[in-house]
Amino acid sequence: MRLIDSESPRIKELKFIWKRLRSSPLSLAGLAIIIFFTLIAIFAPVLAPPRGGRDPYMMPRFGFSPTPRPPSPEAIFGTTEGQYDLYYGIIWGTRTAYRIGLLVVLASALVGIVIGSIAGYYKGVIDEVLMRITDIFLAFPSLILAMAFVVAFGRSLDSVTLALIIVSWPSYARLIRGEVLKVTAEDFVEAAKAVGCSDFRVIVKHVLPNTIFPLLVMASLDIGSIVLTAAALSFLGLGAPTGYSDWGQIISLSRNWITGAPGNPFAYWHTYIIPGVFLFLFVMGWNLLGDALRDALDPMMRRR
Repeated sequence: MRLIDSESPRIKELKFIWKRLRSSPLSLAGLAIIIFFTLIAIFAPVLAPPRGGRDPYMMPRFGFSPTPRPPSPEAIFGTTEGQYDLYYGIIWGTRTAYRIGLLVVLASALVGIVIGSIAGYYKGVIDEVLMRITDIFLAFPSLILAMAFVVAFGRSLDSVTLALIIVSWPSYARLIRGEVLKVTAEDFVEAAKAVGCSDFRVIVKHVLPNTIFPLLVMASLDIGSIVLTAAALSFLGLGAPTGYSDWGQIISLSRNWITGAPGNPFAYWHTYIIPGVFLFLFVMGWNLLGDALRDALDPMMRRR
């Protein structure tokens, strides 16, 4: 008698993906880095308790001297220009990185899914209009366009987040549109239409579940680049205000001290090395995980 496999195909797929991730040392390294930063973000109030009655994202100060202080028991990572506590800024800056990265990617992916699925499913005039609008956004360099929107909206992290959403959604729309075009040519989509399923049900129940994996890969790779772009805008003075726990803004405070002091070029190394390492590891972790997901989900790789 043949045994019936009660395990659903989706559970099998998830198990296969997890098996592929475990088999790659680099993917495990990326996952470990992401877990490390996630724990920092979750336990930020414990690792760096905020002072009562003030915005927890504003770094405490140990004075007003422009000269940074080296690491000490009082300030573990030292201070930045203006005597801002570097350790506090790094810890709470992790929350800022997650807030920007996840919010921008989720919002951009949602807009891209809606526009891309409508364009790919209905084709014709609707597809042409939506894709030409998408092409207009893609024609501009993303960083330059984001800077223009931030200047128009006003300097703040909220403006940076909104600007990055505006410049990021076209890539997701293009990706989903291409995947939807391939899926809608399959027989099971035509069968769903033949039995009377509405367009909304066909898209949500049959089309999108078969197009979502490439988007997951793209999203995991984009989180790191989004945080890097937000840090660049803050470094240029277009993002977080002075004293805010943001890695890009913290590195901006070190720009006058990169060359060190006379006779000691590394006198103020902590002001740019420490936040730079945290930013590098955060981006690297998401890139490693994204590469691992691509290898696990790519049909050509799975045949090997």
